[in-house]
Amino acid sequence: MGGSGRANAEKFIRDQTKERLQQAGLQPKACDAWLKAKPRITANYARDAAAASKYWRLGTELLGKLPKKPKRTIEQHMAASDILQDSRRAREDFLGRHAEAVYRKLTKSLAEFPRVEDLPYFAAKLVPGLTPTRAQVDAESALLQSEKDGVEIDQGIFLSHVLANAETGMHLCHAMLRPKMESIERSREFATDGVIDFGPAKIERVGKAAVVTVQNPRFLNAEDDDTLDDTETAADIAIFDSQSEICILRGGVVEHPKYKDRKVFSAGINLTHLYRGKIPFLWYIRRDMGIVNKMFRGLAMGGRGPDEMQGGTHEKPWVAGVDVFAIGGGCQYLLAMDYVVAGSDAYMTLPARKEGIIPGAANLRLTRFVGARMARQAILMGRRFECDSPEGRLICDEVVPPDQMEQTLARVVDDYTSSGVVSAASNRRAFRVSEEPLDLFRRYMAVYCREQAYCHFSPALIANLEKHWNAAQRKI
Repeated sequence: MGGSGRANAEKFIRDQTKERLQQAGLQPKACDAWLKAKPRITANYARDAAAASKYWRLGTELLGKLPKKPKRTIEQHMAASDILQDSRRAREDFLGRHAEAVYRKLTKSLAEFPRVEDLPYFAAKLVPGLTPTRAQVDAESALLQSEKDGVEIDQGIFLSHVLANAETGMHLCHAMLRPKMESIERSREFATDGVIDFGPAKIERVGKAAVVTVQNPRFLNAEDDDTLDDTETAADIAIFDSQSEICILRGGVVEHPKYKDRKVFSAGINLTHLYRGKIPFLWYIRRDMGIVNKMFRGLAMGGRGPDEMQGGTHEKPWVAGVDVFAIGGGCQYLLAMDYVVAGSDAYMTLPARKEGIIPGAANLRLTRFVGARMARQAILMGRRFECDSPEGRLICDEVVPPDQMEQTLARVVDDYTSSGVVSAASNRRAFRVSEEPLDLFRRYMAVYCREQAYCHFSPALIANLEKHWNAAQRKI
């Protein structure tokens, strides 16, 4: 298309957008100001950042003149969609040119290692409008998921571009594999006492094993924003505890009368909290780049990078004990384990279809266990794997009667440690370099960040939760 043809097409689209904005009751002057401010991204970072920030600010002001999402008319919904989509296209364009420059400024030329729960908020200060501020996210966090405009989608777009760049993406992966400061501070306590009960998670030393137990009994040990930080801290401590040689992941005893006095491995993401808008988008990224990846790869410690070629991680074997079920995120943990012991009455599912989200890194890992066809059946069609089945045994190493779980786990620990585990880290790295090197994980997460952001705020997610979970009737 020639220059004049492109200009005519752009004018037609702009006129159509202006008409929809005015039909929603927005003032022509404000509409014109926003439409005319649309930046043309160049190679000049400073100029592009200033122009884009102005455009995003005017768009936010225009969106703020509309009623809140539940009270909008059809025309107002269409106008809001125009503002949000056009603003996001501008973010994609800006980051396509300048993501590396932004990240280098935020990390002082890669000298600092901010985590994903902080990085997008730092970006919001550096380039206003590129990502939402904490105040904007906090304002939406008070709403039901269905009532949000999804300002956090812009965090996903930003992280996707950071991860898509090999150098900045590997640096961010490194940042998320470093032990948390709280973990370092509490490790001395664990070394002395051999147990720390954080509430949502507990770590205790049992013989040669550091046992991490998830404890969210009211919600069948589901994961949510109240459990994630403490569980990651416990996992950090377990990995670098010098008095244990192996780590175990369990679920605690739950309150539900159906499973009275029984341990349950995990019910996955807390769907009630998700429906109620209490799961922030960054929760997904913190989880999969943090605790799950640490279990899979170990902790980045010292000056070397954490990829397999540099061998810069401190790691231990992980064993999971699966009682009753491993649903969603629970099943995702199993794909990062070195050994899985399950009760013969337990099962595993990845109910992404019934939730409307991507099941963490399962799309990357499940195929290695059950093959491509069954992986798609599990993720796209909700196939359930009984642990005590030929398919289930592709994920579970041992399946035993439920009352033999404790003694079996004790035997597995003894088998792993009786001759020492000095070669465990080396063998784990050797497996990973052929199956899932860190750079492959980085590329996966670049896609995941963007796609999960849109899934998290999709109307389909709400419909799925109401249809399959009866979420509207459940108490938080």
